[in-house]
Amino acid sequence: MSSTLHRARRHVVAHPLALDAALALGVLACMVAGTFVDTHTRGPEGGSTVSWAVRTPNPLALVLIVLGAAALVFRRRAPRTVLAVTGSLALVESVVGDPRAPVAMSAVIALYTVAATTDRVTAVRLGLLTMTVLTGASMLAGPLPWYAQENLAIFAWTGIGATAGDAVRSRRAVVQAIRDRAERAERTREEEALRRVAEERLRIARDLHDVVAHHIALVNVQAGVAAHVMDRRPDQAKEALAHVREAGRSALSELRATVGLLRQSGDPEAPTEPAPGLDRLDELLGTFRSAGLRVELARADQDTTLPAAVDLAAYRVIQEALTNVQKHAGTGAAAEVSVVRVGPDIEITVLDDGPGAQHVPDSGGHGLLGMRERVTALRGTLTTGPRYGGGFRVHAILPVETRTAARGEPV
Repeated sequence: MSSTLHRARRHVVAHPLALDAALALGVLACMVAGTFVDTHTRGPEGGSTVSWAVRTPNPLALVLIVLGAAALVFRRRAPRTVLAVTGSLALVESVVGDPRAPVAMSAVIALYTVAATTDRVTAVRLGLLTMTVLTGASMLAGPLPWYAQENLAIFAWTGIGATAGDAVRSRRAVVQAIRDRAERAERTREEEALRRVAEERLRIARDLHDVVAHHIALVNVQAGVAAHVMDRRPDQAKEALAHVREAGRSALSELRATVGLLRQSGDPEAPTEPAPGLDRLDELLGTFRSAGLRVELARADQDTTLPAAVDLAAYRVIQEALTNVQKHAGTGAAAEVSVVRVGPDIEITVLDDGPGAQHVPDSGGHGLLGMRERVTALRGTLTTGPRYGGGFRVHAILPVETRTAARGEPV
């Protein structure tokens, strides 16, 4: 039911002229019906009764009704002009119409449109002008006494139209303000995360520069001293070489500590095997299955041989996505991994059925940013977000050929 209403709403938004035409036809039908119906109120002893009858409308009233309804088709394009046209038609009908026809209904709709699409000051001014002119004309040219119900009804209807339009405009403004605040907040969060990542990179780069520059300078000086005194004073040369070895050991220790900040928990302190790739995907999935996560794999990459960088990036994307599933999707969640060769690209997709919008993976961390940067560095694209009905989706497109391979090296 909700999807049907959503589609209908999108269709209406895409075709506003059709909606206005349908509204004009509805208003025309109501005005024509009101023109042919005649009511009489009688008040015998003990109460009053209302009798209904059919009357013959004035031809001029029918013409005014048709013109007023036709003007409503263009109410969105020129709301003030339509209000002026329908108000004039209602004024003419109030003065010369006998019996009266409900031409003012089109002016009420036009006044509602003006109030809903302009600022409040303009809506108040035009609303008061319309109510004053039409109500005054009804009182002067209508049935006696001047305060009869038929003469005051136009005041009530125009007031309702102006008030309803202003309420709709206010609601739209509030909803738009909420959306703008949400968008600004989202941009601010993303910018803050990017800023923190950039600051951390700069700090690590400075640390690496300081460590390397300082110790390489020491090594260079001590090596020069050792070379200079090697023949004449071997004991001093040995001391200089000992300083070189100590500087190298210290540099390695500090580099290990600095680079260790980039490691994730569980990574080996000193890798001694080649970088992983999709050839070890079954082993990776097995580790998650042994931890209790249900994972299904579908591959259609036709045994594609990937460059080392692309192979590692694909492996890391799957690893990070499944880690997020295990951390955030909740007990009993299941994941699906697919690796598909599509033309010149390899596509990696990881889906899960966790509750809600996954659980907002990596809250407080930069896992998704790290995946995005890894993929973007290879000229690929990464899209992440909640799935309709619950769960989360990670989709990466990586080129099979890297820049080096594209210059002629075989893949």
